[in-house]
Parts: sequence; structure tokens; C-alpha cells
Amino acid sequence: MKLYSRIPLLVKIIIAIALGIGLGHVAPLWLARCCATFNEIFGSFLGFLIPLIIFGFVTPAIADLGKRAGKMLVATALLAYFATLFAGYFSYFTSTWLFPGLISLNDEVGITLAETDTITPYFTMPIPALMPVMTALVLAFMVGLGAAFVKGDALRRGCSEFRDVVSMAINRVVIPLLPYYILGIFLNMTVEGQVGVILSTFFKVILVIFAMHVLILVIQYCVAAPFAHKNPFKMLWTMMPAYFTALGTQSSAATIPVTLRQAIKMGISEDVAGFVVPLCATIHMSGSTLKIVACALALMILQGIPYDIGMFSQFIAMLGVTIIAAPGIPGGAIMASLGLLSSILGFTEAQNALMIALYIAMDSFGTACNVTGDGALAAIIDRFFGHR
Repeated sequence: MKLYSRIPLLVKIIIAIALGIGLGHVAPLWLARCCATFNEIFGSFLGFLIPLIIFGFVTPAIADLGKRAGKMLVATALLAYFATLFAGYFSYFTSTWLFPGLISLNDEVGITLAETDTITPYFTMPIPALMPVMTALVLAFMVGLGAAFVKGDALRRGCSEFRDVVSMAINRVVIPLLPYYILGIFLNMTVEGQVGVILSTFFKVILVIFAMHVLILVIQYCVAAPFAHKNPFKMLWTMMPAYFTALGTQSSAATIPVTLRQAIKMGISEDVAGFVVPLCATIHMSGSTLKIVACALALMILQGIPYDIGMFSQFIAMLGVTIIAAPGIPGGAIMASLGLLSSILGFTEAQNALMIALYIAMDSFGTACNVTGDGALAAIIDRFFGHR
């Protein structure tokens, strides 16, 4: 068990996918139904947990922002949110341009993930959510702002402790069981004869998303360069140690010391860098938003589900808020966004499971894009608030 716990989550997901495909070719019906039963129960628990994740993590983040209210805070928060929105729309328009030519609908195979649940579970255990996703988000804002401005720390401490409870549920239950959930999904798809198209789609999507990560960083530094009066590519090269550190840690928070050091080397004043870098580690999510939008669109195109700019505008706008201060665990952003995928895009449990697998396969690159982009945002803020 100790050896298993030391295996990185990405490796566990890869092993789960491989086992699911392998077992899907030889598994008897009773094993497939056992997997379907586990997936049904785990999916119900995940649905129950989603509003709690949103409330538990967004509320303390809003409370902390309100407590630190100031011109630099407002400017940084707005800039980070705008950068996240831009990344979401950049991903949407690039994906709508490229993906239809890369992802082909196969009518004979009948790719609809709704059909991946044809293996019926032995029994079900519905666990209704306490509240809808949008209710949880609005409540998080109301309580978070209240905790920031009312006198006393009891409400703020309660919000922080509730966040710890939700985080413990994610770390102790969801993350350890997630590989088994992914295994069941891929076993199911293999039995249905759909896994080949899914895997080929995964590979194409990952390549496109990696290229988009590189482009969004170049765009961010080209925008920041005139404010800093520096060469954008030299600025980006200076931030590369932070990029590669994030690739290894898969955590924006763990990369803060390196990001801070490189931002100062880039010429940003220590006061501005010391404020902007830690803040953006929790509120700037360009790389994560880019990935989630592209993965969601790829699955919708694969299944022939209609989509439009209005639907994704709502999704991107809510996503930029929902995933702030996402849990400090691999795949935290996708966990926080599952509610929006279901409520706005209409994703099923099977589709959400595929989103988790696809997202975690690129988790390091999204985190690296987030933290590297923090340097560009810090350079812009330094132009207006830095000491000259």
C-alpha cells in the first residue's frame, strides 16, 4: 500500500486506462456489472460533493480577497480574471477551428457516451446534492463577502475549517478511488467497442492543447513587454525555471518561491512581485481554463452534441470564478469545474470521468502555464504600482 500511495496520480490514471482496456476484452459480465455498480455509487458521491467543493473553496478565497481590499488587489484580480477569460475564448475559437477536422464522427460506431452505460449495475445508491451548482456559487460569494466585512473571525474560521473538511474528502476518498472509477469507465467503453476512437481523440487533443499553452504564454508576454519595456522572449526565458518546476510539482503554490525569484530577476520590484505572485497562484488560471474548454469541446464534437458561443461564454465566465483557489491537489481545477460541466454543458457522469482522465493527463502543463503567466501579469501591475 505504501508503494501504491507513492505512485503519482497521472501514472495511476494511465495504469487504470490500460487495465480497463485490457480487462474490457476478456471481462465476464459479472465483473463489468460490478464495475458499473461501483461507478454508479462513486458518481453519486461525486455529484453530492461538487456543490460542497465550490462552496468550500470559493468562500474562503472571496473572504481573503475582501479582507485585503485595495487598488493593487482589485487591479490584479481583474487582470487575472481577464487573462483567464481570454485564455478560455482563445481555446474555444482555436478548438472550433481545428477540432472538427481532427475529430471525425463515426456513425457506425455510434459514439455517444450515453451509450457507455448500457451495462447495468447490480444496484444504485442515489445521493442527492444539497444544492444546485449555481446556488452554491452565489452562496459562496454572499458568505465570502460577509466573512470579509463583518467584525469577528468566527465565520471566516468556520469557512476555512469547512474547506479543510472538503479537502480531506477529496484527498482521502475521491483521489484514491479515482483510478478505479476511470478503470470502470474504460472497461465499459471497451465492451461497447468505442475505446479506439476515444484514445485516438485523446492523443490529437493533447497535442493541440500543448501547442495552445505555448501560444497563450507568448501572447501574454507580448502584451506585458511594452509595459516592462523589455523583450517578451527574454522575459519568457527568464521565467522558464518556474515553468519546469511546476511541471514537476503539479502545484502553483509549491512553485511560488521559484516564480517569485524569477519575477524579481525579470526586473519586477520586490513589493509588487511579493504581492502579485502568491495571489495569482490561486486566482490566475489561464492554463487550466484553456485545457478544460478544449477538452469539453472535443468531447462534444466527438459525440455530435450541439454547442454555440453563448453556451461557452456562460461556461467560461463561471469557470474563471469557480476554479479560483482550487484544491492544492493534482486535478483540483477539474474537480471544481465538474458542476459547471453538468449544469451548463449537460455532461453525464461518464463524460465527466473522461474529462477528469483527459485533464489529469495534461495537469502539469496547465499548472506550468498558470505560474509562468503570473510573471507577465506581475510585469503589467508593476508598471502602475511598482516603486521607480
